[in-house]
Amino acid sequence: MAEYPDDCLYSKDHEWVRIEGTTGVVGITDYAQQSLGDVVYVELPSVNQTFDAGEAFGTVESVKAVSELFMPVAGQVTAVNTKLADSPELVNHDPYGDGWMVKIELTHPDETSHLMSASAYEAYVKAEASK
Repeated sequence: MAEYPDDCLYSKDHEWVRIEGTTGVVGITDYAQQSLGDVVYVELPSVNQTFDAGEAFGTVESVKAVSELFMPVAGQVTAVNTKLADSPELVNHDPYGDGWMVKIELTHPDETSHLMSASAYEAYVKAEASK
């Protein structure tokens, strides 16, 4: 069963963001990594690139498919998880910890109303699965 930490906000594209002041830590959800299967490659942006909310910022390749990653909030990349280049499986083993993807400086820290809480995201996933 997938897990959704309460200290994260979630997008309908199955990314999460953990907001720490004006910084957001971004990754894909447990549901997303389970749906993808074994992650074999992650392509991430460079530090200092900027993105709008909903804009593609990279790709994740698994044994099943290649999927784009979408930024849940607008901001400028301040750090990239370089461990994923050599160990992409961290996304499967610890999606909310060592499997984080980028850290961003939030452009609009208060603009998170379009994101879901853990319980709302869980309900969203169940509704999507029942379609």
